[in-house]
Amino acid sequence: MTAKRSPNPLHQSKSYVHAPLIILSILFLIPFVWLIMSSLQPREQVGKNPPEWLPRQHYIMHDEKKIFVTPPEEIGIEKVEVKMLEGLKKGQQLLVDKSAYQNGQVLQKVQVADQFEEKAFAAELIASYAATDVYVKRWQLSKITPAEEGRQWFCVKPEDVQVEINAVWGNYGEAVRALTAGEEYKALPLSELMAKSSTPLTDKHADGVTITFLTYLLNTLVVAVLSVIGTVLSSSLVAYGLSRIKWRGSNTLFIITLSTMMIPFPVLMIPLYSVFRELGWIGTLMPLWVPAFFGSAFNIFLLRQFFLTIPSEISDAARIDGCSEFGIYWRIMLPLAKPALAVVALFQFLFCWNDFLGPMIFLTEPSTFTMALGLQQYQSQHGGSEWHLLMAASVLLVLPIIVLFFFMQKTFIQGISTTGVKG
Repeated sequence: MTAKRSPNPLHQSKSYVHAPLIILSILFLIPFVWLIMSSLQPREQVGKNPPEWLPRQHYIMHDEKKIFVTPPEEIGIEKVEVKMLEGLKKGQQLLVDKSAYQNGQVLQKVQVADQFEEKAFAAELIASYAATDVYVKRWQLSKITPAEEGRQWFCVKPEDVQVEINAVWGNYGEAVRALTAGEEYKALPLSELMAKSSTPLTDKHADGVTITFLTYLLNTLVVAVLSVIGTVLSSSLVAYGLSRIKWRGSNTLFIITLSTMMIPFPVLMIPLYSVFRELGWIGTLMPLWVPAFFGSAFNIFLLRQFFLTIPSEISDAARIDGCSEFGIYWRIMLPLAKPALAVVALFQFLFCWNDFLGPMIFLTEPSTFTMALGLQQYQSQHGGSEWHLLMAASVLLVLPIIVLFFFMQKTFIQGISTTGVKG
């Protein structure tokens, strides 16, 4: 007989800690999952109440072909489908009330001078529909895309309309096209649109410069990369001087530097705008990345705390070997501080990638807009109604951040866990 092992209290305590973390992780994950699901839904489903998670599309079989259609609407009263033989709508197939079709003619209102009169026009009867039938239209990817060729509406029995789980992957390509300025570019295939985007600042159309999704993306990358370089270099240099070099007033200057974090950005907006206007930088990307080369209080604090964890004997040995102070900073401290530098770089990249207020204040031309401002520009132009496209564009905006975090996850966690730990 073997004695039963008593449960390890340490493992039990770990499970109690992990359970709340898992629950919180799921709660934080729900909005992101909703963003993904909404970006794959058809336009009519995004605003549905109550909301649905899985993307679903309605379809009918017509001429042995599956046609995706809008959600069915009951006709309500008996209607007939006719083909107009005369009048302004000659040759068109119309759906009219049954009472409006009599003796091979359709009564229609026409404007005569400033009044409307009813006139009868010859029409050919094609089909009759009961009040219980439903009306559907051929589904389109977006309101701003041109209508597809062929029949655009159908009247069918309610049981003929089927529903299937179907992700609309075309929302992503349409979102890219929707962010393109110039109506003649709206219906272009994605490959041709990207080819035109290769020279976004020189390709012209009737209204001026052609602005594409790639334009916003390149502008955002330029700002983010230059800001990361400036922040890492300037903040690490200041942090090294405050942590590794002994001089009178260093602690006082460090406290003053930290106190600047309490000044809200709205207080600085007008003075910064005045300075950049005098420099002639308004309307360019320079106000968004040049200040990064002058350090950041939070990043200086983070790197200073990390530099304090590095043994001073390393710097003393380098000085004995004749290394200059800048050489110690560049050749020894920066390589040892890679985890902390990665944290600073990631924080700065995230800030620049998601920044909206800065570009809105300093940028005036659409050719310099960043992704965040480009999305807002699209929303204001189209009334904010194309929510499925906004969701798809938001996914494209968030995706690089997620990929970057997963690639830098180990370094990021290492930098956070070791910063401020004296060893």
